[in-house]
Amino acid sequence: MKASIISVGQELLLGDIINTNASWLGVFLAENAIECLKVVTIGDDAQMITRNLDQCLKRSDLVILTGGLGPTHDDITKSALADYYGVGFKRDETSYQHIKEFFERRGIEMSASNHSQADVLANSEVLLNKKGTAPGMWIEAKGKIVVVLPGVPYEMKYLMTHEVMPRLKVKNGGGTGYYAHYFQLTGIGESNLSDLVIGDVSAFLNERLTMAYLPHRHAITLRISSYAANLDEAKSQSIALQQHIRNTAGDFIFSETHEDKLEAAVVHALDRIHAKVATAESCSGGQLAHFITDVSGSSSVFDGGLVVYSNQMKSELLDISETMFIEHGAVSKPVALEMAKKVAEKFGTRFGLSTTGIAGPTGGTHEKPVGTVWIGFWSPEVHFAVKAQLFNDRNLNKERSATIALEILRRQLYRIQDLPYNLKAEYPN
Repeated sequence: MKASIISVGQELLLGDIINTNASWLGVFLAENAIECLKVVTIGDDAQMITRNLDQCLKRSDLVILTGGLGPTHDDITKSALADYYGVGFKRDETSYQHIKEFFERRGIEMSASNHSQADVLANSEVLLNKKGTAPGMWIEAKGKIVVVLPGVPYEMKYLMTHEVMPRLKVKNGGGTGYYAHYFQLTGIGESNLSDLVIGDVSAFLNERLTMAYLPHRHAITLRISSYAANLDEAKSQSIALQQHIRNTAGDFIFSETHEDKLEAAVVHALDRIHAKVATAESCSGGQLAHFITDVSGSSSVFDGGLVVYSNQMKSELLDISETMFIEHGAVSKPVALEMAKKVAEKFGTRFGLSTTGIAGPTGGTHEKPVGTVWIGFWSPEVHFAVKAQLFNDRNLNKERSATIALEILRRQLYRIQDLPYNLKAEYPN
C-alpha cells in the first residue's frame, strides 16, 4: 500500500507550529509496511485542499489528511471535502454525546460551533476521538482511502493507532513485512562515521534493504529498513548489516532503539552498578544536571550538583584556590580536574563531572576563543580532563559541553561493566 500525507494549517506554513505530525506519520506508516510517497503542507484554503487531494489520489492508495477540523472559521477541511465528494453532512450521535460529556466534565458551556464538530461527511465512517472533540473520518471511494484526522498531535496519534491502523492492516493484508533497526551513536561526525568507520555498505544493500544516516544536534541515528514478504524474513535479511555496524562502529553506539537518548544510557549504566555521579557546572549552567534528571529514575544515581559560575563560588563551594585561577585561568585543565574531584568528594559519589568554558558570544581571547571548553572526569580509578573547541553559539556550547561530559562518563561506565560496546575513549588524558 502506498500513501500520501497532507497537512493543513496556515500556522504550519508560517512556522508558528512545527509539523511533527508528518514526521511521526512517516515513521508509523513505514513500521506498518505502508510506503509514504509524498508529504504536502498547505494553508487553510479549500481549493488547495481539493487540488492536492486529487493529485495525491492519482498515485496513492491512501491519503491521510490532518488539520482543519476545529470549531473556528478557519477550519474548512470538512466543507472542502464535502464539495469534493459532492455530499452533505450527518450528525454522529456517538460523537455528539462524547463532545457534550467532554464539556460537562470541565464545567464549560458547549457553543454552537462545538455542536457542529459532531457533523461528519455523509459518505464517511466515523472515527471516535476519545482524546478530543473533533472526530476523524474514514472515506472509501473508487478503490481509494482518505483518512481525515484532527491536527492536535496526541489526538491524531490516538486515532491512527487505535482506529485507523487496525482497519489498514485488514486492507493491507496484515502489513507485517517491514522491519526497522535503529542504532544511536555519538562522539563522531556523520561524514567520519560513514567514510572512516563504517565504510562502503553497498554490498549489503538492495531495493528491499536500505540504510539511512539521520544526524541530530548531538547524535546520529542509523536506520536500517528491511522489506520482505513477512516480518521474520524482513528481520533476517538485515542481520548481516546490523552486525557490520556493531563490528565497525561499536565504539560510538549507545543504543539500539529508536527513542533512547544518551542521558538514558548513562543513567541505566550507573544504576546497574549502583553508583552515583555529581556535577559541577560553570559554562553549561545546569544543562548537564538537566539532561540527567530528564530521565525517569535518575534519583537513584543523582543526588545533586552545583552550578558554580563565578570564580568566587568555585572557591567557596569547591575549595578551589585563587592561585589556580591566577596561574591557569578558570577555563583550564587544572580547574576542570579540581572541579570534578571536589564535587564528587562533596557529594560522596563515585563519579564527578565538571564543565568550564567560554560559552560566548563574548568573552573569548586569542588564546581561549569562544567555544573553548574543558570537561573534567573523576573516579577513584581515573582522573582526567579533555578540551573541546566548540562553536560561536551560546546555547549550542552549553548543550554540547553537557553532551560530551555524558559521553565521557558513558565510556568509563561501559569499560567498568564490560558491556557489549566496551568502548575505547577517543579523548586525550
